[in-house]
Amino acid sequence: MQRLIVLFCLIIFCSGHSQSDELESLMLDLTFQENDTTKVNTSLKIIKILYDTQDYDRALKFVRKTEEISEALNYQKGVANVIYYKALIYNKKDDYINALNQYKRAKSLFTTLQDTISIAKVNSQLGVIEIERGHYNTGLKYALSGIKILEQKQLNSELSSTYKSLAKAYQNNGSIEKAIDYNLKSLEIEELTNDKNGLIISNKNLAQLYLKKEDYNKAIRYFENALNYANGNNLELKAEILPELGGAYIKNENYKIAADNLAEAIKLNRSLNKTNGILMSLNNLGELNYLKKNFRTAENQLLEAGKIGRSSNNKVALLQNYRLMKSLDSTKGDFESAFAWQREYFKIKNSLDAEKIQFKPVVEEPEIIEEVLTANNNSIIVNQPTEGMVNKKSLDRLKLVFYALLAAFAVVLVFFVLFYMKRKGRVKYTRDLEAKNKKIELQNEAILEQSKHLESINKVKDKLFSIVSHDLKDSLTSTKGFIDLLKEGQLSQEEFHNLLPELSENANNASLLLFNLLNWSKSQMQSLEPKPSLFDVQEVFLDKIKLVEQKMQIKGILLIDNTLRDFVYADRSMIEIVIQNLLANAVKFCRTGDTIKISNTISNGNAIISVSDTGIGISIENQNKLFNSSTFSTIGTSNEKGTGLGLTICKELIELNEGRIWVDSEINKGSTFFVELPKTRVQNPVNT
Repeated sequence: MQRLIVLFCLIIFCSGHSQSDELESLMLDLTFQENDTTKVNTSLKIIKILYDTQDYDRALKFVRKTEEISEALNYQKGVANVIYYKALIYNKKDDYINALNQYKRAKSLFTTLQDTISIAKVNSQLGVIEIERGHYNTGLKYALSGIKILEQKQLNSELSSTYKSLAKAYQNNGSIEKAIDYNLKSLEIEELTNDKNGLIISNKNLAQLYLKKEDYNKAIRYFENALNYANGNNLELKAEILPELGGAYIKNENYKIAADNLAEAIKLNRSLNKTNGILMSLNNLGELNYLKKNFRTAENQLLEAGKIGRSSNNKVALLQNYRLMKSLDSTKGDFESAFAWQREYFKIKNSLDAEKIQFKPVVEEPEIIEEVLTANNNSIIVNQPTEGMVNKKSLDRLKLVFYALLAAFAVVLVFFVLFYMKRKGRVKYTRDLEAKNKKIELQNEAILEQSKHLESINKVKDKLFSIVSHDLKDSLTSTKGFIDLLKEGQLSQEEFHNLLPELSENANNASLLLFNLLNWSKSQMQSLEPKPSLFDVQEVFLDKIKLVEQKMQIKGILLIDNTLRDFVYADRSMIEIVIQNLLANAVKFCRTGDTIKISNTISNGNAIISVSDTGIGISIENQNKLFNSSTFSTIGTSNEKGTGLGLTICKELIELNEGRIWVDSEINKGSTFFVELPKTRVQNPVNT
């Protein structure tokens, strides 16, 4: 027997071409050891190394031989440890039935040996395996029973998996705070052991839990941590995380970053053919476009998402999809469709609620061994009454009882039929009432949304009237005063010529004011739609310079034109408005002898337009107010007035054309406004 074992070990030793020095040393020791407890302990060390290196099949061969030797020696500690390793290996090979049986055997032996640490390790593993199988209550009992000992002994490997399983169980039971606590504990251990895969999983779990808590800043932070640990190489992980990260940015009202993440998410999931990722990306893109009032794009994305959700039977995603479709149609005033979406929404919600009620974590009761009492081979003889014992009187009594029972049964049956019919009518009435209430609720929501929309329009109207009554009134009153003086002959020819530049300035201010008011009001009413085309930026500059040439000559401003012939893909009329406003602002804030420089370059495939001046500059405090929706205006170097709407309009028009605008300025040194625009037709990220 000993020779066979030595031969077996030699075969195993020869087959291990690339094992570590420690493994080779142990294998060599094992070959020449006697069949005693030392040989068993050496075998256990080898099994551990093979298990850690995931060589499970080879480890199982050693487990079987080591178990035979341990049982032959009646070495209970060796038997218990080798059975524990056997359970670990079966678990890794997804053989849950054998794993559970071996864990329970090992626990029984460790209990006999009074080895509390090993019992805690077995309970931890039992908790992990039960929770993975969905037996949350049973898993919690096992995992919690050993957690204190594992923490005292700082057994990090067992603690990490146990913490994750406890977090999963508590999350399933709705205890979000406890789930977060255990994920944070797991994360702390993984940071100590530099477990990259564990760090990714824990960060992702924490992000999803904080999403449920609606703590979007923390959700974003942990999602981005998970992506950072993946180093961008794990495309599957990116495809899974980016849709959720984009959704978190939407909830955090950071639409620009949300659009970037969701654009990458939909592209990556389509390339990997990940149905759930595509579905989540489309749902979140639909919500983003709905919030940005791009209703047509939102509708197309949500309809595609709904089709995918129904084909894959993803009820959670369909719930979000139907809610968004209901809100979209309500906003559009299509209440019939909105009510239909709400009806579908509640069907899915009721179905999910029913599944939660029906689903109860399996709690396994301890096995109860019952003694089975067997009777003798002889049958029990039941004495039956003879015919002489049954007389006519007893037969009549039996008939009477039978008829009484039959009558009682008939009464009970009638009662139940009446009760059922009444209950059915009441249920129908209740359902009809609920449907009417839901319809009324939907109409109230739609009225509320329309009221908010009308309120925003009313604010736009008030702002328009305020500007018209103040700035436009000043310009028109001044012009009318000049005309009245001229009409009454109170102005000489020389005085009239002296006042002509001021009259021209008032007319120009009124014209620019009306021009900006018109475009701003359109943007506020959501009626501006870009019509992009390829056009030469230099041509636009040349056209718009003519409008400010006279003003530059009057103020003694030098223009340096460094523009080049270059094409951009945008709405020409909108870009003309932007350039006209930037040039007018540069002239407005330049002093006599200052310089205005215009130029355009190419950066990262996009066109960069710049308008710089050596004027009075802008303070950092005022730079933060430039592009806000609220009006902000300052007086020019020649007391020129403005509405404060120009740069707000510029920002909205540039963003409609998939570009961006920013400023670089310093007090008394001047300002430079930059505009970045696409050079070719590109797909809008939120329209992907």
